[in-house]
Amino acid sequence: MQAMSLKAILSTYWLRVQGELLPWLDDAMDGPLTAHHRQFVSVLGLTRIETFLPSWHGLIGRPPAERAALARSFIAKAVFNLPTTRLLIDMLSADKTLRRLCGWQRAGEVPSESTFSRAFAEFADSALPSRLHDALIEETHADRLLGHISRDSTAIKAREKPVKSAEPKSPAQPKRKRGRPCKGEARSVEPPRRIERQLGMTVTAMLQDLPQHCAVGTKRNAKGHQGSWIGYKLHIDSADGEIPISCVLTAAFVHDSQVAIPLATMTAAKVTNLYDLMDSAYDDAAIKQHSRSLNHVPIIDINPRATPGLKQELEQEAKRQRLVGHRLAEDIRYGERSTAERVNGGLKDNHGGRTVRVRGAAKVMCHLMFGVLSFTALQLLRLVA
Repeated sequence: MQAMSLKAILSTYWLRVQGELLPWLDDAMDGPLTAHHRQFVSVLGLTRIETFLPSWHGLIGRPPAERAALARSFIAKAVFNLPTTRLLIDMLSADKTLRRLCGWQRAGEVPSESTFSRAFAEFADSALPSRLHDALIEETHADRLLGHISRDSTAIKAREKPVKSAEPKSPAQPKRKRGRPCKGEARSVEPPRRIERQLGMTVTAMLQDLPQHCAVGTKRNAKGHQGSWIGYKLHIDSADGEIPISCVLTAAFVHDSQVAIPLATMTAAKVTNLYDLMDSAYDDAAIKQHSRSLNHVPIIDINPRATPGLKQELEQEAKRQRLVGHRLAEDIRYGERSTAERVNGGLKDNHGGRTVRVRGAAKVMCHLMFGVLSFTALQLLRLVA
């Protein structure tokens, strides 16, 4: 019944768009809509961006440019995967259909690039696309029971200079003496790790504790090759069906495991799921403990460096089971973690994840979340299309 709730909501919307709105727009726009135009209309109808924007009607003074039209334009930029705002403006000037869908009748009404920049800064300060995405997930997933949440991160390259770590360095600890301590000798205790501190923190405190500046990051790919980049790292929790649920932006050098607990807490406040799927970077006792505290079942790949010899034993056991035609239930469920890879690839290849031209964590997150919002809406519609 809970699964039918989402299908009923999306089916009603899909029938309205396919049966009423798109045919009407085909006639109103003096020609048929392209595939990208139809996707853009579908995303606008599902996100209802106007309800999250303030109205300036009746205020004294010169009103700013219509923010709803500008916000629609940035969604169009993500749907059409346009690399720059300049190209977006040129397309709005040339494409009459897209211009009218955004809210301008004539090409001369399209604002200048500086106006777009100021509006984007406002959207970044208010976290507009993030709030739209949270509302969309709440509307479609609040009463659903999800099977798996796949957790992973992806590198985000930026065009800005990396900043040296702003984290205060802990004072150098005196060299520890070898052997047993003398009677009455007190030895210093190592401070708790960030993951251990997070177990007693709120979500806001955890996010504020994570570095978010531009930095140099390194990561080993699936083939074992290590690469580096300058920019950020976007951490995403994805549900079955390739639906992004929660996103966190950090500095590029932040290890994936340090964002697992904040992400899990954020996701648990939005949806109810049964399994948390993570790769070996999240193989940590504190992460498993927190997942179980949320009544989830953590399925995490073994990190051979954390447990030497255990991975080889498990691989040999899995090989013996494959020879007799058996597969562990955990292995079958862990195969669903490829959802995270497809979400990362879809965002970067089709919705602006590779074309970050803004600077600063807030603006970078705003740019990425416009893409995440578009990707989420289109994935939801594909469930019933």
